[in-house]
Amino acid sequence: MENFKQQSASPREVLESLAAKQGLDLLGPAFADHMDNEDPLRGMKDRFVFPRLADQTCVEGIMAEGEEEECIYMCGNSLGLQPKTTKDKVAETLNSWAKLAINSHFHGSLPAAYCDNYGRETLGDLVGAAPSQVVIMNALTVNLHLLLLDFYQPTETRYKIMIEGHAFPSDRYAIQSQVRLRGLDPEKAVLQVRPRPGEHTIRTEDILQLLKEEGPSIAVVCLSGVQYYTGQKFDMERVTKAAQEQGCVVGWDLAHAVGNVEVKLDEWGVDFACWCTYKYLNSGAGCLGGSYVNARHNERTGPRLQGWWSNRQETRFEMQEHCDRSSAVDGFRISNPPPLLIACVLSSLEIFREAGMARLLQKQFLLTGYLEMLIKSHFRRGDNERPLVTIITPEDTSQRGCQLSLIFSFPLKQVHKEISKRGIMCDIRQPNVMRIAPAPLYTSFRDVHRFVTILGSVFDLCKTEAG
Repeated sequence: MENFKQQSASPREVLESLAAKQGLDLLGPAFADHMDNEDPLRGMKDRFVFPRLADQTCVEGIMAEGEEEECIYMCGNSLGLQPKTTKDKVAETLNSWAKLAINSHFHGSLPAAYCDNYGRETLGDLVGAAPSQVVIMNALTVNLHLLLLDFYQPTETRYKIMIEGHAFPSDRYAIQSQVRLRGLDPEKAVLQVRPRPGEHTIRTEDILQLLKEEGPSIAVVCLSGVQYYTGQKFDMERVTKAAQEQGCVVGWDLAHAVGNVEVKLDEWGVDFACWCTYKYLNSGAGCLGGSYVNARHNERTGPRLQGWWSNRQETRFEMQEHCDRSSAVDGFRISNPPPLLIACVLSSLEIFREAGMARLLQKQFLLTGYLEMLIKSHFRRGDNERPLVTIITPEDTSQRGCQLSLIFSFPLKQVHKEISKRGIMCDIRQPNVMRIAPAPLYTSFRDVHRFVTILGSVFDLCKTEAG
């Protein structure tokens, strides 16, 4: 699979060209099989555990054809699949604890005292940062709170935090509570940038215009790298530059961006960022998150919440009276990390290191483009009728990652129920979106083709039941 991610060609144009060269029907299953055979990452799918239809007892009326039939997993944007190595890494860590007991702090395959130093290089590669500027710690919202406590320093004139409208609830709640902690009113201090009336996504020019108008009053800009509901990828580079020109501190929530889209935190000059690791990074629900602080902030000395792990590693076990605080992002750590959860993170990071983000982005460009092309080809009515499926995620590939957010002409819950019975695993988000995310690490072109085929059969059922 050559490098087709060029601005001059859309995914559909590339796919049409490939199908024509092989003499294959662009919409047929043989073309999907051809793309899988040519995929240099095809072996990565075998590195993950797939749920079986027969095990989905929570789904009423499951239509499993065989005990071992696997589900089609399109939900990596919500919870990544389990790497097959995770069980072994966790077992190895438990075994080290059992055999070494207190000595497992400093010895064994993943010493507890140093385990959060592992994986930094790969994690840094995923977010475009030097390894010393990233760390695995806490959970996403905890990290967001810790970073904002330091970076959000409101004054009488510069006190607002800018977020996107319909931001993920955890971000909204965290930012509202940070504002209240400073004795401010969220109705006045939380500034939301929203789509224009009748549109689903936020235009970059509207973000930049709001920064121009409100910049002197904004203390922190804290947007999502990829918006969880619409799947829109924000122009992090331009927004960061424009916000900093207005004197704002810029932080990004990369929960839906890390492992999904290209991120260059150092190059873009971002002040801080945080993310979870259980979506595209496949570490398991509620696992440890990651944080980034730009090197220019390494020697920040302002007041900050501290704990044992805020202390420099070299003097941590001297048990000094006062904290010998680590510089850079390490100084934001508070508690010692759990080696069992670090093991879960490392299992996936090893796969990312082997696959390489460049190859993943190359496949994603075609895989999500293939999904988009099939949906638009199969589920459009006449020009004067409402389409069966509306894709609200931007068509511009520079403004999206894996995820496509879909709105149906049929009732959302009915469609979700019926495709779930047929082995499709995806999620819905209120008020009316189904999110489909073919993660390139473990999703095949044939998986995408099967999903669209099953969706078509469900639409036929919905039409019949509607009379």
